[in-house]
Amino acid sequence: MLNRRTFLKSTAATAALAGSSGLALPARAQGTPIKLGYVSPQTGPLAAFAEADNFIISGFNAAAKAEGLNIEVIVKDSQSNPNRAAEVARELIIDDEINLMLVASTPETTNPVTTTCESEEIPCISTVAPWQPWFIGQQGNPGDPGSWEPFYYSYHFFWGLEDVIAVFTNMWGQLDTNKQVGGLFPNDGDGNAWGDPNVGFPPVLEKLGYGLTDPGRYQNLTDDFTAQINAFKQAKAEIVTGVMIPPDFTTFWTQAKQQGFTPKVASIGKAILFPQTVEALGDAGNNLSSEVWWSPTHPFSSSLTGESSGQLASGFTEATGRPWTQPIGFVHALFELAVDVMKRANDPTDADEVSEVIAATKLNTIVGPIAWDGIGLPPFAQKNVAKTPLVGGQWRLKDGGGYDLVITDNQTAPDIPTGGKMEPIT
Repeated sequence: MLNRRTFLKSTAATAALAGSSGLALPARAQGTPIKLGYVSPQTGPLAAFAEADNFIISGFNAAAKAEGLNIEVIVKDSQSNPNRAAEVARELIIDDEINLMLVASTPETTNPVTTTCESEEIPCISTVAPWQPWFIGQQGNPGDPGSWEPFYYSYHFFWGLEDVIAVFTNMWGQLDTNKQVGGLFPNDGDGNAWGDPNVGFPPVLEKLGYGLTDPGRYQNLTDDFTAQINAFKQAKAEIVTGVMIPPDFTTFWTQAKQQGFTPKVASIGKAILFPQTVEALGDAGNNLSSEVWWSPTHPFSSSLTGESSGQLASGFTEATGRPWTQPIGFVHALFELAVDVMKRANDPTDADEVSEVIAATKLNTIVGPIAWDGIGLPPFAQKNVAKTPLVGGQWRLKDGGGYDLVITDNQTAPDIPTGGKMEPIT
């Protein structure tokens, strides 16, 4: 088998692979199962991202069985630890001999798994990490764009920092503020990218007339945010933004309230994506805002089951008694892509061929259309990244208790309906 690093298949061959159809897997795959590896942070501080994994994988297994697809899913827990993520990825590749790796949830999980797959020449599809921390963070010299090289076996789908910055500033524009922003950026893959002076928030905020107070990188699981709170109070910040793990935002917001700091807007990536984080704050979670990657009102359906976004979300609630969460859609889409790819591959055990098939994907999924066609991306990322739509929303207290996530701005994706307008925190 020729190594894909030195020989890329022809456009004609790729087109032929993309043109095959039908639900059945290729005949040569029927005797033994196609093995999918899946890595996510099922325990540790990032565990909220994997809350729906069992539900999604159970549904996938049922759908695959109903269609007569011979697929085995082998699941590993990264324990929210990058070193562990790389370790279990290697186990899946070496010991379990998987044919395709799937991985989700934050650069601390996606990056080490992708790096391992690239090294071992195993095709990999990843999601739930902005594309810049995923792509740039794995380059040998992240500070030198001229040295960046494409990946040969690794493909990612999600939105980028340019999208979340646009969403957040669009939401802030609905309110009357002094445009002074306090930034909370940890010393991790997300925080270093979001706070980067070149590709992160600082240059865009400056261009739009916002002042940014960035007290510097802090370590995850910090137990005292007094220095950051004092810096924001001194700057009279009426907006707070950043990208935090859930326990850190709970600590920050509780201490901010105790120390008399209540901004008009708090738009936080990662941490307040999840209802359990907001619920833990009691009434203090009202009108917190975040990016919204997927919701029950997104106008998309599954290519695998035909379910609408609303049906998938309500199915999760019926099965677990818990509110829907945003990763549900993207983890489901990972498995949609896996089936689509393996249906189109003549030999699902040929890593080079599977990688070429992934590159040729054009699939309408429950999170929207996915194609590695380079649209909306700089040249260096066009081969490996597919962008998905992003909007913004606020958590609103419900009369009977609990919270609803209301989409409040859709300027970046008008096809996704809004449910209200931004309201200031009081």
